[in-house]
Amino acid sequence: MLVYGAFLPHPPLIVPEVGGAEREAARRTISAMEAVAKQIKEVSPDTIVVFSPHGPLFQDGLAIRGEAVLCGDLRRFGADLSWEWENDRLLVEEICTEVKAEGIPAMELTADQAAQYRISSAVDHGVTVPLSFLGDLSYSLVATGMTLLPWHKQYILGAAIGRAVKNSRRRVAVIASGDLSHALKPGGAAPYDPCGAEFDQTLVRLLQEHRLAELFKLKPAFVEKAAECGFRTLLMLLGVFAGFDLNIQVLSYEGPYGVGYAVAQFTPGRENPQQNLRSVLEKQQKDAVLQRRAAESPLARLARLTVERHLTGVGEAGMNENPSEINVEFQQAAGVFVSIKKNGALRGCIGTIYPTQPTLYEEVKHNAIAAAFHDPRFDPIGADELEELIYSVDVLAKPEPVFTLEELDPRRYGVIVRRGGRTGLLLPNLEGVDTVEEQIRIAKQKAGIAPHEEVELEKFEVKRYE
Repeated sequence: MLVYGAFLPHPPLIVPEVGGAEREAARRTISAMEAVAKQIKEVSPDTIVVFSPHGPLFQDGLAIRGEAVLCGDLRRFGADLSWEWENDRLLVEEICTEVKAEGIPAMELTADQAAQYRISSAVDHGVTVPLSFLGDLSYSLVATGMTLLPWHKQYILGAAIGRAVKNSRRRVAVIASGDLSHALKPGGAAPYDPCGAEFDQTLVRLLQEHRLAELFKLKPAFVEKAAECGFRTLLMLLGVFAGFDLNIQVLSYEGPYGVGYAVAQFTPGRENPQQNLRSVLEKQQKDAVLQRRAAESPLARLARLTVERHLTGVGEAGMNENPSEINVEFQQAAGVFVSIKKNGALRGCIGTIYPTQPTLYEEVKHNAIAAAFHDPRFDPIGADELEELIYSVDVLAKPEPVFTLEELDPRRYGVIVRRGGRTGLLLPNLEGVDTVEEQIRIAKQKAGIAPHEEVELEKFEVKRYE
């Protein structure tokens, strides 16, 4: 039975034994956390479920702590505080069953498995800091990490957890642990970015106005610039309340240390099937795919259809197999890089500096297959991923030798580094690569060339098709 939910920050500084006098800078957050703790004590849950962004993290599946007794402490933050909780193993099993029914992997992470993945067997401060406000309240614990699934699938994951909670005979409260932007001030936990404050204000406003579906429309690049650690756990929490009338109260927001802290409580009302965002979010996702494909360049579309046909044996109508009928430009020979991204992260990238095929058309098809299925950094792409993939094609101009660093510009030119038989290449205009020095460092790293080793340099321009 679902009785309560909360979205809570987890800065160790707000714990008296850690922050001391410094915690007074976050007085509004502390007061709101105390109010949530009081409310949790009043609803008297048998079990508390905590989603932590600092827990075990897997790309496309959920890991749940599986030990019979869960332990955590704040010793690494200088406080002699430690806790033990009984794990609600029955609820863990129910959650795994419901999550797997959605086609999302779920696992009970034992201590041995945690060691195998180099994950601490102790629960992290994303769990211990919020729970430290509950004092000696007696309850069982379920502790999970989060996933890097798309926004709408975070909701579906949360809804699966919510079904397990609803079917439990125990009274259950669910906490989404997470801080907001770490980029609010220069010299803070992350480099300052004005998107940080904008992200926090947007999230808080949408919660206050109960415009929950709009949270799922936020662009991944915008969220990434905010350098947050709580957005995904919040989306999971919203899924937990799918099918319930829901009262949301934002109790506080502030950013005293350059990191945004929001405290919000979620109280379920009566069951109401209309209060389930799943169909809305799935339609948003399908519409976004259609819009993206309608705006695709011919070469990006060619790369996508080549991969889809290779996997399914069926290509979308309009994939032209006759190069003589396509743009004259595409009949020329050129080096090409095909990049594939999934949820904003690279999923595959393979290219050729010089042409290996008679036409650009054939070069794109060849490198699209290589990027999708033969990039050694990634598993081959599967058919279940196809709608989530975004393709771009970079057509390379002939490289030119470089004699001084002043000739380079990471926004305009890609760079090639050579030493002996080792060659590294980095495309231009990549997010996060803002200096020539960084561009060369990464290109050297890709080639296995040490930072101090001298290299021959070349530059090239590209025409990008998205």
